[in-house]
Amino acid sequence: MKKSFLFYSVFLISSLCAKTLSLNEAIDKTLHNHPDIKTFILKISQSQQSYKSERSALLPQISLQANYNPIQTYALPVNGQFHTVDKDSWGVGVGVKEKLWDFSSTDSKIKAAKLDKEIATLSLQEAKALLAYRVKSLYKLMLVQKAALKVQKEDLKRKKAYYKQAQALYKQGLKTKADKSRFLAEVYTAKDNLAITQATYQKAKTTLSLYIAETIDTNTTLQSDILYKTPLQKTKNNIKNILEENPQLHIDKLSIEKNRLLHKAAHNAHYGSIDAIASLTHLDTLNSYDSKLVGISFNLPLYAGGKLSAQAQKAKIATQISKELEASKQIKLKEEIKSLLIDITRYQQTISAKKAQLAAAKESAKVLEARYKEGMSTYIQLLDGAMQELNSRLAIIQAYYTRSLAYDRILYLEGKIK
Repeated sequence: MKKSFLFYSVFLISSLCAKTLSLNEAIDKTLHNHPDIKTFILKISQSQQSYKSERSALLPQISLQANYNPIQTYALPVNGQFHTVDKDSWGVGVGVKEKLWDFSSTDSKIKAAKLDKEIATLSLQEAKALLAYRVKSLYKLMLVQKAALKVQKEDLKRKKAYYKQAQALYKQGLKTKADKSRFLAEVYTAKDNLAITQATYQKAKTTLSLYIAETIDTNTTLQSDILYKTPLQKTKNNIKNILEENPQLHIDKLSIEKNRLLHKAAHNAHYGSIDAIASLTHLDTLNSYDSKLVGISFNLPLYAGGKLSAQAQKAKIATQISKELEASKQIKLKEEIKSLLIDITRYQQTISAKKAQLAAAKESAKVLEARYKEGMSTYIQLLDGAMQELNSRLAIIQAYYTRSLAYDRILYLEGKIK
């Protein structure tokens, strides 16, 4: 009675201490802690500063100039002849310059910088979707290996029972030493398979712990039902709609527009710029006076060693490259989406087939066990039946896992996190 009370007390305490880690919680923790996300957030801030930098070119530019010359030579006319005088001089002034028109060159650069910010935002969305996909893979891999562990433990228990039975029958002279040795070998194989599954589970748990920046305890409960649920995501999604939601394709389209604007800016730089200028300077040389200037200037680059033309061609080629990359990516995405949709259908058929195979294998195993005891079947037939049942159970778990990952992959391609 005391032992029973102690057992239930320990069980109750363990249940109360058990922690549940849901998939959504794992995703949220990863997105909050992972350095990749923080990097992309910083890149958005960086692109915002680049936009401000380009936009500042349209605002008035105010500068302060000052100079001092210890020795400056002046030429002075005296009685029809020039005489020189060495004297120090200094000057200080304020200048204002504002761009009035540069044939939309600066305006194109500002629009390109604004697109950079949008690209950075989409890159953050894509990074979040990719990390969420990785977390789902790890989380579900833990579920798969946990289910596989249960199957492997049952298989090991069965193999030990077969070995024990073979030992008893061998002592009675009903079975040979080969039976006993073969079952012992199967026990060792089952132990090895169990160890492999356990190691795979531990690896997945360790990696997921690193992602969420939190240790996953042994008694942590996982959301096991998600592996077997069919997501609300329809498998017959229109491929066009998925492509329209894909962040990478949006990034490529924006990159094409950005390079087009940079090409326009580089091309229009040939036409120069018109600027409003003003300055006020105080000079102290042989005489002390103020110099004022208000006006408009026009700067036209006549020759820059081919630099402007090369920049324009470089931007033009970059635009063409972006177009080809976007077209190539569309082909790859269409291929992947179609393959995923085909696989989802195939996995469902695999699950149904393996379930039927498992039911048949269970019935066959029962018959073979009874026949083996009566000496009507060999140990090879018995082990083959057990292996068929084991493989069917593991195949069902694996099929659920791969089907679930196919759904998750489609969600990732759509840029969705959950």
